[in-house]
Amino acid sequence: MSQGFWNVPEEPHPRPLDIEGGASTGLFDIRDYAEIDVVLCAGYGGGSLIYANVFMEPPVEVFDERWPATCKKDQLQPYYKVAKEVLGSRPIPLNGDPRRRVQRTEVFQRVARDMGRDSELVDLNVFFGNDFANPLPIGEQDKNRYGATQTSCVYCAECDIGCNTHSKNTLDLNYLFVAEHRYGAEVRTETLVQKIAPLNAGGQDDPPADGTHGFRIYCRSLIESVDTSFVTQRVVLSAGTLGSTELLLRCKEVFGTLPHLSPRLGQQFSGNGDFLSFVMQGTQASNPNYGPVITQRTDFNLFKNFDRDRAFVLEDASYPHLLAWFIEGIKPPHMRARGLKRAVLSLWQRFKRYRGGSVAGALRETLTDDVSYDTNVLLCMGLDRADGEMRLREGRLDVRWKMKSAAKLYQAILDAGRAFKAKVKAGCFIPLPSWKAKHNVTVHPLGGCVLGDTPATGVTSAARANFGQVFNYQGLYVADGALIPTAVGANPTATISALCEMVAEGITGQVPDASL
Repeated sequence: MSQGFWNVPEEPHPRPLDIEGGASTGLFDIRDYAEIDVVLCAGYGGGSLIYANVFMEPPVEVFDERWPATCKKDQLQPYYKVAKEVLGSRPIPLNGDPRRRVQRTEVFQRVARDMGRDSELVDLNVFFGNDFANPLPIGEQDKNRYGATQTSCVYCAECDIGCNTHSKNTLDLNYLFVAEHRYGAEVRTETLVQKIAPLNAGGQDDPPADGTHGFRIYCRSLIESVDTSFVTQRVVLSAGTLGSTELLLRCKEVFGTLPHLSPRLGQQFSGNGDFLSFVMQGTQASNPNYGPVITQRTDFNLFKNFDRDRAFVLEDASYPHLLAWFIEGIKPPHMRARGLKRAVLSLWQRFKRYRGGSVAGALRETLTDDVSYDTNVLLCMGLDRADGEMRLREGRLDVRWKMKSAAKLYQAILDAGRAFKAKVKAGCFIPLPSWKAKHNVTVHPLGGCVLGDTPATGVTSAARANFGQVFNYQGLYVADGALIPTAVGANPTATISALCEMVAEGITGQVPDASL
């Protein structure tokens, strides 16, 4: 299990995980900071490998004065359109097939109606076949429009731990697949970029240089433990909010190779208002182990009756069978004891039925039906203040972020969770255990290399001709969530994708379209 986590001595970050042997290049990268933890993905395809697939455009009100005029909502609209088509975004199919019924969706929709809130199915970057009107039967395979083989979603609720059936439209099956198979891109995985240095006219590393003559990239192969380097005219950083920001900070402050980076580097960190909680032992079955991880969203003052202090969306969430006992473990002791007794009795009954059959099958049914079948997972995203800071401390990335600045947002989220509990007549409402220690967790870190009109307001240029280019360095770009100046309140994939399409247009001069 521990080998599923990223923990590499060459990249020293504070983590709550100490793997025997000291090294693992697994999928999950967990960063532990003073007031917030960050859960990331380390893999080819980035965070798309473990995200919950949602493609959601934030409302126009999100794009406040911190967003440059070139990338307000209206300017981004054509790029949202292209990204949505490439990623195959659509709601879960509703074609009468009983296997496509997701019970928790119905629970969340009923609760939303009872609260007087708007609920709607969200667009998902999930493969249900190429014909949106006639979904491919569950579990059948076909090639997507780019030639990659995918499986029509099997409703296993494993989106967030890596889809083993290629049902998620992860970036390795569209954008990156085309880059490799149509344009011959060379991909090197398990290779850690350590330093970027601009070159002079003679091809030597030259810190005062501005990138006109290219860059040397220093890397380390984690498989062979060998240091390598290569020269390129253009660099596009897409290492995520923490990865891109940290690499530039180290180049500026540790190696001194990029001394002219904006003083805004590392500023405007946001956790996108992420908040995870659970409503347990409700009177309505929700079956949280079935279906895509998220299917709907309920609006709380984000899309309607906008309130910047209290704007968020509430989304249903699911989790795979293997996490059922973890969910049981966070219940209050009296509920845990009652649930354990119920599960053991049910397991014994099933074991008797399974004599001569599969004991594992009996256990799996017990975990699903008796431990967590009535649990509702509440996933919220909202508008925090984006007032955090990323900096280096003893050469390591540190995140400074104050929960108090978003107190009104989190209070509104807590109130909504308690109201949800009342509507389903549940036994308890429980925020993620770390919340008791006033410690939050985000899976959507944003900011650090934000777009701006000048180096005094941003790290990367918002001018359309060189959109996303790092100020003071020709040919050095950022293309990921680090560009985003504020929380977006919705799942940020759509906005990240649209901004990256704008970066690509600025580099190539070609108006993007979904044919890639």
